[in-house]
Amino acid sequence: MLEVGVLEWSITIGVIVALLAIDLLQAWLRPHKVGFKEAGLWSIFYILVAIAFGVIFGLTQGWTFGTEYFAGYIVEKSLSVDNLFVFVIIMTTFAVPDKYQNEVLTFGIILALIMRAIFILLGATLLNLFSFMFVVFGLLLIYTAIQLYRHKDEEPDIEDNMVVKGARKLFPVSEEYHGGKLFAKVDGRRVATPLFLVLVAIGGIDLLFALDSIPAVFGVTQEPYIVFAANAFALLGLRALFFLVKGLLDRLIYLSTGLALILGFIGVKLILHWGHVDISPSIPEIPTPVSLGVIVVILTIVTVASLMATKKDPSKTAKPGSLKARKPQQSEQQN
Repeated sequence: MLEVGVLEWSITIGVIVALLAIDLLQAWLRPHKVGFKEAGLWSIFYILVAIAFGVIFGLTQGWTFGTEYFAGYIVEKSLSVDNLFVFVIIMTTFAVPDKYQNEVLTFGIILALIMRAIFILLGATLLNLFSFMFVVFGLLLIYTAIQLYRHKDEEPDIEDNMVVKGARKLFPVSEEYHGGKLFAKVDGRRVATPLFLVLVAIGGIDLLFALDSIPAVFGVTQEPYIVFAANAFALLGLRALFFLVKGLLDRLIYLSTGLALILGFIGVKLILHWGHVDISPSIPEIPTPVSLGVIVVILTIVTVASLMATKKDPSKTAKPGSLKARKPQQSEQQN
């Protein structure tokens, strides 16, 4: 079992908070359109930070735990790319000006980190108290995988999101942005701005992704410290990655299929682990190095196949996938 003291937790959280502060200060103090070069440099920086942490962690705690960290990091990073798809849709749906996209993304990342920290504590507690939670998490991932594969060519309906609809009922919403304000006065009446709805939509999406990603990473490690670190370092580079791959995302047409396969595989791994521990040692387990290899192979095949397919037919465009069928628009229903 991994032994991590208060000092290690404090240093890790301190580093993450410091990196988040840098991101936040950049977004709020200097709102601007992020160029390809700037996004590329920051993306490389965050990836190198995550790798450096993994190497130091592996050298100090052993490469069994080091491998679990890298497997968890890759799982979370791949799921985060799908998260970016939805961020793009939200930005497009609400026509967020370029200069505000920076701060919106930073808010989304901070909120995602907070939600995942809560679910990590909850998930670890449940797994320690009730071993059958491995089966529950496994079935949840398999169900998610099936739904994602069934609706792999669809986009989530942001306006139909329960959280967004609730916000619209609570507050009148202005048609235009008012600088970087969440609320403004229009004709003497206090109204919410579209930027407020954007943050509400991203919060709802973050909650949904946290519900999926935490069981997924618990499939490769049951150590809360590794789960937290893998999530944190995967999320930290999202802001820069958004601007770096925004154009490339449209070309990853098989990403949803790949993620569905990964989630289904990890779901099976969780159920096998429960069977091995609670039913019979003769039930095989899937070792973490094998899981890491399977995940890397799936992502590699998905990326290469997507780029080849879109090169052959540039009209093909990727979709982030959805967990439920998109409702027909009102005009379609009338027809």
